[in-house]
Amino acid sequence: MIIDADEYRLIAEAMRDIVAGFGGDETKPFLRDWPDHPQRRDVTTTYLPVIAQLAHLKRCAIPDLAVLVDRFLEIAPHCNWRQTYSTGDLGTEFLKNYGWVEIIGERGALASHTIAAGFLMLGAHTAYPLHAHGAEELYFPLAGHAEWARGSEAYSVKPPGTMIHHPSRVPHAMRTHAEPLLAFYIWRDGDLTQKSDLIAN
Repeated sequence: MIIDADEYRLIAEAMRDIVAGFGGDETKPFLRDWPDHPQRRDVTTTYLPVIAQLAHLKRCAIPDLAVLVDRFLEIAPHCNWRQTYSTGDLGTEFLKNYGWVEIIGERGALASHTIAAGFLMLGAHTAYPLHAHGAEELYFPLAGHAEWARGSEAYSVKPPGTMIHHPSRVPHAMRTHAEPLLAFYIWRDGDLTQKSDLIAN
C-alpha cells in the first residue's frame, strides 16, 4: 500500500487541530513553527514487533480522539516505523514493545525543519525509562491509560485527551500496565532527529 499524500496531510491537520484546541502559552510556539505547506517525501515501510499490539488500541480510544486514532490505524502497518535505542541500551524486551512513526519532520513523510511530529507506541507492561533531549516537546495520549513522570514529579496517570509538556532537557518517563499506549508527540527548537539521552536512576 502506498499512502496518499493527502492522507498524511489529513492526519497532520488533525494533530494541529488538537494542539490548537488546548490553547495556552505552551502550545503557541509549536503552532507558530508548524509548517504551512509541507512537501511530501517518500518513506519506506518498515515493520516492528510493537505493531502487533495496534489491534488492541481501539478499545482504549475515547470518542473525541477516535477519528485521529482510526486514521492512524489505517496507515500504521504501512508506515516507516523507527526506534531510537538499541538492544544494548534497553534490551530486547523493550524493543519488542516500542516504536515511533514520524509524520512531519526531517525524516517524516511531510518535510519540516521546524518541528517533528508523529506517533509513539508502547506495548502493555512496558517502562520507558527516564530520558531527556534538547528539543521542547508536547505529548498527547490518544489511547491507553499510561503513567507519566516529569522531573522530580511522581508517576501519575495521564488519560487520553490530556496534554503533557516537557521543556528542553527536563527528564521524563512513562510506563504502561494492561493497556498499550498510543500518543502523538511534537518536538521543536532543538535537534529534531529523536536523539534522547537515557538518565541513570
